[in-house]
Amino acid sequence: MIERARIKLSPWQQAAVAVGSAVGALLDPRRADLIAALGETTGKPAFERVLERMRRSPEGRAVLLERPQVISAKVGHAWDLPENTFGAAYARFMGSRNFSPDDRPPVRFMDTDELAYVTMRAREVHDLWHTLFGLPTNLIGESALKVIEFEQMHLPMCLLSVVGGTSRFNAKQRKLFFQHYFPWAVKAGFQCTDLMCVYYEQHFHEDLEDVRRKWGVIPAPTVPK
Repeated sequence: MIERARIKLSPWQQAAVAVGSAVGALLDPRRADLIAALGETTGKPAFERVLERMRRSPEGRAVLLERPQVISAKVGHAWDLPENTFGAAYARFMGSRNFSPDDRPPVRFMDTDELAYVTMRAREVHDLWHTLFGLPTNLIGESALKVIEFEQMHLPMCLLSVVGGTSRFNAKQRKLFFQHYFPWAVKAGFQCTDLMCVYYEQHFHEDLEDVRRKWGVIPAPTVPK
């Protein structure tokens, strides 16, 4: 699945895809395929650094060796776990929004199979991070998570997504984001462990609050009414 439809681009082609994807994603932030293309064409150096960190981490090396996938066939058991567990919290998050783990666009523009896997892994754990940090999937929640993702992976696409997302805020959303969510996200992204080096599937059966403490995760703030 990871090797399918990969395309080798020249530097000029890569730049053209990046610019076209950036413009298209700003015009329609719902286009996951354009956001994915932007992440790949601008993020190779960042993903290479993530790969090196995973190689230095025992748990990260296990992820690279076994290449787990967050897809229905592999994580369906989460729906049967006790309600206090991380896996059950993830299942509730997905089920309440009618999301499917299988909806991620394929990787197309990475040079090697290993980089393609790391790129796909970053996409697949996105909803696990939503679950860990307790973030909604509205514009504010997605923008806050992009702040954390930028601190964790230093992907230019994450920074561009924050700029694009916040530009769409109304005055009330802008005040809420910059007073409450942005300061929290900056702190949360720096304080937690290297989340790309976590083998999440091996921790599904553990208590949600226990894994949050273990990984230094600060849940999203309760915003005063």
